[in-house]
Amino acid sequence: MPSYHVRTTTSASPETVWRLLVDGRSWPRWSSGLDELVEPRSSGLDPNGRDGVGAVRAFRTGRTVAAERLVELVENRRMTYEDVFNPALRDYRAEIRLEPNADDGTTISWQGSWRGRAGVGWLMPLILPGVMQRMADDLANHAERIGDKAGR
Repeated sequence: MPSYHVRTTTSASPETVWRLLVDGRSWPRWSSGLDELVEPRSSGLDPNGRDGVGAVRAFRTGRTVAAERLVELVENRRMTYEDVFNPALRDYRAEIRLEPNADDGTTISWQGSWRGRAGVGWLMPLILPGVMQRMADDLANHAERIGDKAGR
């Protein structure tokens, strides 16, 4: 089963990073790889930006829409999600871990595994690790920007 594991650090606190992760509506704001949250294909979104276990978040990138379901949340520490529908992947499951670091910031570890779909699946081990590193870096950078505005 193919997999990736990427890491990055941010000067933002785990609480700041967590607020971005549980708010599905924020993902297109901080991720350069997502164009929009497709609300009609999403379900269980929290109006206050605290999506819970079971929420389905559908994101559009270009013409492709894929959705994930939150399956585990450990506040300020870990988020786990799995695919609901994805044209390129099957059995995709990912985990994002937040660890406080010595500089009062956060180490973000993002790992996932999947099975490829016929036709495009062979590309995913070549593409997905870089895409997910960019997602983690985008998250870290945005968390720093909003953390600074919040007086950190």
